[in-house]
This record gives sequence, structure tokens and C-alpha cells, in this order.
Amino acid sequence: MKRHLQLTLLLALATSAAAQQHDHHPPRAADGRDAGGTGHTRSHYAGLHHREIKALSAEQIADLRAGRGMAMALPAELHGYPGPTHVLELAEPLALSAQQVQRTQQLADRMKTEAAALGEQFIAAEAALDRLFLERHASAGAVATAVATAARVQGQLRAAHLRYHLLMVDVLTPAQVAAYGRLRGY
Repeated sequence: MKRHLQLTLLLALATSAAAQQHDHHPPRAADGRDAGGTGHTRSHYAGLHHREIKALSAEQIADLRAGRGMAMALPAELHGYPGPTHVLELAEPLALSAQQVQRTQQLADRMKTEAAALGEQFIAAEAALDRLFLERHASAGAVATAVATAARVQGQLRAAHLRYHLLMVDVLTPAQVAAYGRLRGY
């Protein structure tokens, strides 16, 4: 049953992402051509060339700068390791003590600070990769190095979010952890 809920949530996330993608692209006919009648096949990337950093949307950049999770901690979240921000949102129904609220707020603040700093590093790494192509300096070695840097920072960012989910389990009682899952719909 738990596996079914996880799959349902992942399907919902994928559907939401697809809907968001659809909102950013012109309508298409069944054959992939634009529905405007020009007869040209339009790329799903049409319009993205105006982005500051091609691989990141403005929303993603804002989320990274704000230290938001961006679903990076789903393995923890969906396996019963609550996130500090969501715990604070549910403080009342979880019946958190004043001490639990204080500790959770500290964790949430530290997580956002750490994640925002790593988010800025990730944005910079993606910008550097983007510049390689923009300035026509891309080579196999330069691209491999830039991608490795971006991947390393993204991994550190994800690990940071996951670490704070681990820490939350020590703040909450087992009953609160179970209630959190029910309140979040898991």
C-alpha cells in the first residue's frame, strides 16, 4: 500500500511537471507541428533560448537561491523522514511542544542557509557550463570538468536537504512522525 502511494505521488509530480512544461510551449498538432498552421515542427526548447542560464528556469533559480527543497529529499520524505519546513507548517496539528518548534525552526533556518549557499554555487556552476557554449570555448575536457563541478555541487545540495530530514526524526516522537505522514497524505 505504501509503495502504491509513493508511485501515485511520483505520477502526480510527473503529471504536474508535464503540465508546467505544456504551459511554456505553444500548442502542437498530433504530428508534432505547431498548431498555428505554419507547418514547421517546433522544438520543446522553443523560447528557452531567452533564459539567463539555459538549463535553469527563472523559477528554479529563485528556488535555489531561497534554499527550497525542489523535491531533492523525496527519498527521505516518502520514507517517513519529515522535512523541517513542512513540520513547521504542521506544528499545530502535530502538537509540537515549544521546544520542538524552537529546534525545528533552528534546523529549518540552518537548512535554508546551507541550501541557499549551495544553490548559489550550483547556479554559478551551471552558468559556467552555459558560458562555455555561449563563448564557443566548449571542448570535451572543459565540458566534462564543468559538468562534474555542477554535479558535485548538486549532490552536496541534495545531501544537505536529506541530512536535515534525518535530523528531524530525532526532534519528533514516533507518533508525530506517523501523524506527519498521514497529514501529508502518505
